[in-house]
Amino acid sequence: MRAILVFDPPSQVGRFFTPELLAELRRHVELDPTLVLTRYEGPALARAEMLITGWGAPPLDARALENAPRLRYVVHTAGTVKGLAGPAVFARGIQVSSQVAANAVPVAEYTLAMILLANKQVWQLSRAYTESRRPPGLEAIWSAGGNAGRTVGVIGASAVGRRVLELLRPFDLRALLYDPTLSSAEGLDAELVGLPELMAGSDVVTIHAPALPETRHLVGAAELALMRRGATLINTARPSLVDQDALVKAVARGRIHAVLDVIEPDDALFDLPGVLLTPHVAGSVGTELHRLAAGAVAEVAAAAAGRPLRHAVNPATLHLRA
Repeated sequence: MRAILVFDPPSQVGRFFTPELLAELRRHVELDPTLVLTRYEGPALARAEMLITGWGAPPLDARALENAPRLRYVVHTAGTVKGLAGPAVFARGIQVSSQVAANAVPVAEYTLAMILLANKQVWQLSRAYTESRRPPGLEAIWSAGGNAGRTVGVIGASAVGRRVLELLRPFDLRALLYDPTLSSAEGLDAELVGLPELMAGSDVVTIHAPALPETRHLVGAAELALMRRGATLINTARPSLVDQDALVKAVARGRIHAVLDVIEPDDALFDLPGVLLTPHVAGSVGTELHRLAAGAVAEVAAAAAGRPLRHAVNPATLHLRA
């Protein structure tokens, strides 16, 4: 089976695939690792039966598909394929695989770390310690929340949301879950509740829902007003899920705190002491990219052997995913 790498810029290939992973790829498919396409054109594409794609790969539109008449598989080394594989791809019977599950791992790990630190009020205590240059008094430390018996609200039973719930199991934390697509939380170690109940009953709220027209500003002023004083909102999903103007006002009043890995550009956020901003690092970075590539290699091996893809994308539910 002939395969081609599609990454833009091509230098991404070296960040995802170690020499060992590239060698493993070449054991399963006919691949020139020095040929990396950024556009869907050329004689090599016309012969390709598989595309191994990454971040920056252009959409597979009608013209691209015309240039790839033998294409049977698209193995994506990143998460969502919404901007990559449209209806025309699935209509032609092309199988698409994604590494959503692998990319959920570091996002969930980041979220767990932030939950535990938020409940300990680490940022507030650190700021006070740094500014005063002396440890806070024992009363301030002893009243700093803690994790025992706290409640975590998870919005969205996505791949990340489910992984977060798994990671919470060893801790003395109660989990609430809101997901309107579920009728039961069986097997998820969480209590399925409505959004108002989750917002009002949680010490930390973490968002893992997809960005859809109907989820825009899912957490708005009304929902933020329900949060407990001193509670923390974490968003590693998409900025559109939160009414950012309402969030800025709520944090500025000192009612709640926020941990934001995704934001709309807003200088006000950088000036708020109650906000911890990170530059979209919750997802796979560094060595975690190798995990995505290893997952893609496993999918390539399955396809080459005629086995089903483990992480095949279901076009019927793609519109509900992130």
